[in-house]
Amino acid sequence: MDLNIAGQVVIVTGGSKGIGEGIARSVVREGGIPVIAGRDQKTGENLVNEFQNNGKEAFFIKVLLSTPETCKMVVDKTLDKYGKINALVNNAGVNDGVGLENGSPDLFKRSLLSNLGHYYYLAYYCLDALKKTKGTIINISSKTAITGQGNTSGYAASKGAQLALTREWSVELKKYGIRVNAIVPAEVMTPQYENWIKTFNEPEEKLKEITNKIPLGKRMTTIEEIGDMAAFLISGKTAETTGEFLFVDGGYVHLDRALLT
Repeated sequence: MDLNIAGQVVIVTGGSKGIGEGIARSVVREGGIPVIAGRDQKTGENLVNEFQNNGKEAFFIKVLLSTPETCKMVVDKTLDKYGKINALVNNAGVNDGVGLENGSPDLFKRSLLSNLGHYYYLAYYCLDALKKTKGTIINISSKTAITGQGNTSGYAASKGAQLALTREWSVELKKYGIRVNAIVPAEVMTPQYENWIKTFNEPEEKLKEITNKIPLGKRMTTIEEIGDMAAFLISGKTAETTGEFLFVDGGYVHLDRALLT
């Protein structure tokens, strides 16, 4: 299916690896132009070089998305280079393990700022450009916002707030034709996830224990599957879809565990 997003400029935060990389790859595959905003210069430049060597357009901005000023810089650089923004994909974040028993008020505040603040900052600074293109915003949330996880209050609170902002922004921005949706992943094989699995004494057994609880196929979701959903939401094929939470998780969150055998 041709999604008709060729030439569209898409800011993807945390776009050089993991879920963000999957989104950037899907955008490029459909002819879009990903602007990858992230802190890892090596992986970001390598990914952009790969795209460009294959005749595709892409742009990397090295940035820590920790302040309004750095987020504004991402938007300004994108507009200076391409003159437009068609979509914003808020993705960057880290499950930092700041809970009640293993955290503190200061760590909780820091977690909220690092996982949530830039979602608002980037949407704020992109808004004028998105009004011109009748663009779209996609917020990458997490199952932790729905199910909880334990010992990750800051991350879970941020992910829940991202879902609330998805609904809030879809209402506020409907008059401009701007659509806002959220993707809710569960168990996705990313570099961060691989590193976490390796912390267990028997990582292969731990991974098997997790995948056995995923109803559809008993396997991890791939970054490409998240990326393809994002590209679909960016496209005009979903012109009537806004304020939605789309679970790309093999039924992990909602399907009855009694289905597992």
